[in-house]
Amino acid sequence: MAPSRTLLTGSSLMALLGSTVAVPFVSEPTTTVTSVPTFTPSAVADVHNVTSHGPYTGTPTTTGAIMTSIIAPSIPARPPGPDAFKYPADGQLHAPEPAPYTPSGGLGTNGSMPVYKVLTDFDFESLALAEYQEYLELDLFHWGLERFSVEDWEAEGFTAEDRFLIEHMGNQEIGHATVVANMLGPKAPKMCTYNYPVNTVAEFIDFCQKITRFGEAGVYGFLPHLNARDVAQILLQSITVEARQQMAFRQFEGLFPMPEWFETGIPQSWAWTFIAPYISSCPANQTRLIWQNFPALHILNQPNPARINGSSVWNETLGDPQNTLNSTGIPESELCRNKNVTGIDCSPAVTHNRSVPLSYPGRQVFLQWDEPGQAVGPNNSYVTSTMAGAPKFALWVSQLNATYTPLLNVSGNTAYTIQPNGTVFDNGAAVVNNTVFLAITDSDLYVTPHNMTMVNPHVRALGMYQSG
Repeated sequence: MAPSRTLLTGSSLMALLGSTVAVPFVSEPTTTVTSVPTFTPSAVADVHNVTSHGPYTGTPTTTGAIMTSIIAPSIPARPPGPDAFKYPADGQLHAPEPAPYTPSGGLGTNGSMPVYKVLTDFDFESLALAEYQEYLELDLFHWGLERFSVEDWEAEGFTAEDRFLIEHMGNQEIGHATVVANMLGPKAPKMCTYNYPVNTVAEFIDFCQKITRFGEAGVYGFLPHLNARDVAQILLQSITVEARQQMAFRQFEGLFPMPEWFETGIPQSWAWTFIAPYISSCPANQTRLIWQNFPALHILNQPNPARINGSSVWNETLGDPQNTLNSTGIPESELCRNKNVTGIDCSPAVTHNRSVPLSYPGRQVFLQWDEPGQAVGPNNSYVTSTMAGAPKFALWVSQLNATYTPLLNVSGNTAYTIQPNGTVFDNGAAVVNNTVFLAITDSDLYVTPHNMTMVNPHVRALGMYQSG
C-alpha cells in the first residue's frame, strides 16, 4: 500500500516548523514597469554601406608595410629569464597578501583603474590587425546570405534557422569591431571593400570556417604579449565568441566540431598573410600595418570536405592562400551532402564521424609555393616577402605543437612532405587534426606557442591544411 501524502498550506507549514520561518508568497502580477532602453550609437558603419565586392584594379599610391628604423634583422634567441625558476610552486604563500584572500603577484592587480587603451606600438598594431579581421567577417557573413538564394541554401541542407545563426554571427562582429575601434582610438582602421573567391554555398561555408580559424588563432598568438592587460581582457571576451563561430562553421560543413584538445596561436604576420588577399581597397588615409605578408603556399592535394573520400583529390581548391575547397565539378555520387548514411553524410549537424577521414598520418602532401614580390592586400599596396633561405622543411603548427617534416623531391617551388604522426600527449589527440597551419621553412628552429614569432625569418611560404 502506497503511503499517503498531505499537502501543507502556508499556515500549516508555519505551525509545523515554527512561526519564525519565512513563507513564500505567490501572487499574480498586476503591474509591469517598463523604461525606455538606453541607446549608444555604434562607432562602426552599418554593414550595408559596403555595396561593392571584387578585385582592386587601380594603382597603389603606397607600397609595403609601415616601418621605422630597424634595430636588428631578427630577435636573437635567449635563455629563460633569471627568475624563470625562482618560484617554488609548493602550494604555500611566499609573500604578504595585498588584501584578504588575495595572493601576491599578477599583472593589473594593484587597484589601478582600467582605461582600455593601447599602450605600445605592439598593442596598436596587434589590435589594428584584429580590426581588419573583424570588419572582414562583418561583411563576409552578411554577404554570403545575400549572395546565395534560399534555394541555394536549402539544396545544401541549410534551414532558415541556420541562416539566421550566420546573420547573428555577422551582427556579433559589429560589437567586436566597435569595441576594438574604441580601444584603438581615432586612428583605428575603417571598413574596406572585399573580394571573396567562393561561388557556391559549400565553398562559402569552408571559406568562413577557415577565416574564423586564423582569426581566432591570430589573436591567441599575441594576446599574452599585450602590454595593456585591460585591453587583453576585452579582446579575450570577444575572441572566445569567434572560436564558437569557427566551431559552428565546422558543424555546418559536416566536420567534427572540435577534434583537437588545444587551440592554436599564430604570429600576427601569419594572420595578416591570410587576411590581406581578400581586402580589395580601403578608404583614403587608412591606417597601415607593420606585419609581413608571406608568399602563399598551395596544397595541391588539399583534402576536400565536400567529398565522401576527402583525401582522394588533386587541385580541388580555389587557388586562394587559405586553400578554400572547390565544390564544382564533383560528381553527385562522390559528394557527401544529403547522403543520409552514417559515416558518409556531411550535411549540417551537431557532429558527424567520417568513415573515411579527410587525411591521415603518412599521407603524401604535395606543395607548391609562390615567389615573393606579389602585390596583395588593400589597394594592392602590400608586397609579399621572405627572409628565408633555401626551403628544407614543412612546419605543421597545430594544438601545442610545432612539428617539422623534411621536404622531399624539392624542385624549384614544388616539393612534397609526409603528414606527421604523433599525439599531443601519450595516447592523446593527434598532433595534426582540424584546420592546421603549414609553412615552408629553411630550418627546423625549435619554437613553442609563446615564442612562435621567432620562426618568421625562416618562413618561405604559408598556407592552411584541412586535416580533419
